[in-house]
Amino acid sequence: MSAVNDTKFNSAVFFLTGIPGLEDVHLWISIPFCLIYVISIVGNSVILFIIKTDPSLHEPMYIFLSMLAVTDIGISITTIPTILGIYLFNSGRISLDACFAQLFFIHLLSKIESSILLLMAFDRFIAICNPLRYASILTQPRIAKMGLVSVLRSVAVILPLPILLKRFQYCRDNVLSHSYCLHQDVMKAACSDISVNSIYGLFLKVVTVGLDSFLIFLSYVMIVKTVLSVASHTECLRALNTCVSHLCAVVLFYISDIGLSLIHRFGNSSTHLLQIILGYVYLLVPPLMNPIVYSVKSKHLRERIIRAFVK
Repeated sequence: MSAVNDTKFNSAVFFLTGIPGLEDVHLWISIPFCLIYVISIVGNSVILFIIKTDPSLHEPMYIFLSMLAVTDIGISITTIPTILGIYLFNSGRISLDACFAQLFFIHLLSKIESSILLLMAFDRFIAICNPLRYASILTQPRIAKMGLVSVLRSVAVILPLPILLKRFQYCRDNVLSHSYCLHQDVMKAACSDISVNSIYGLFLKVVTVGLDSFLIFLSYVMIVKTVLSVASHTECLRALNTCVSHLCAVVLFYISDIGLSLIHRFGNSSTHLLQIILGYVYLLVPPLMNPIVYSVKSKHLRERIIRAFVK
């Protein structure tokens, strides 16, 4: 009986899906996806290059931005094979091991991005609320340790996901809701009791995205309180203007992340299209918009980019 189950497990595959009802125009749909990937990877690579080659940008804010750019490039590379495979080649078949690997890296990089956004909020908090000690608190060795802790935390909480999914039997061909593998989508395809996965998924969301977003909100409450108490109206706007880029990144990431989780947990068949669209927004829009927003809002970074490409 065990041998039969192992055979069923090993032969099972998942079928990824694009946008329902638009299969005939997949090739046309692939064009904006290709543009999004090109702009995301090139934009984040340019930011990394500028920060690395310009010593004046070796400051905490830009170091955290470079961490964010690396994470966004990783998310783009992780989803390229399956999304473009569907829309360019109509290839939606993916093996169990490949699916588990993809969902591990998608969730891992998403949790790392959440941690980096929290670190960037801490950077803005120190810069505005305690500017005299900014350089002494956020030293490069300390920033490196903070980044390492963020990665280790993310690995520790995400590693159980593929291990838990590996326990299940997948005794039929399974059609997933997205063009890539997500834990909350894959676990519903199992022929087993998924209550442990469901509880752990909720716990994971609370201790990572929930905790990070709460701490970011708390840091901005302290920032606003500090600015209003010690600065004039003009100085207040100038100080808050340095936070606009980070706030845009936070809104783009957390709204789509939390919204997608809620739809997967409480949605029904009528929200399937919204679930698909929100899934693309969750993984494609932040890597696309983050380099654009930071390049536009950061005068220092914008000048360096212009200087690098316009002689």
